[in-house]
Amino acid sequence: MCISSHNIYTFMHNKQSRRCKIQLPRLTRRRIRCQEEVGKDMVLKNLKLYIENITILEENEKLRKKASLLHQENLELMSEIQKKFAPSDRVSTTLDLLLHNKENQ
Repeated sequence: MCISSHNIYTFMHNKQSRRCKIQLPRLTRRRIRCQEEVGKDMVLKNLKLYIENITILEENEKLRKKASLLHQENLELMSEIQKKFAPSDRVSTTLDLLLHNKENQ
């Protein structure tokens, strides 16, 4: 009895190990294929985000230049207004304070 039960166990053990060896390469190929697809998707998303980031940086630089020009124009207009009004004038004093505060910022 012991001999026959040992043979059955050996037979079943060999059958199971063969099945695992056959399935592992398939799973590995699938896993590799999935990882490659995920990798390609990540590269594509990364590229899209990189392009979007560059676009945002360019727009930011344009807005910064525009803000600088507007600030310069604002200072020039305040200077012109200051020249038109007398120094003892109340508006001129207020403009002096505003101009001084903006220059310090």
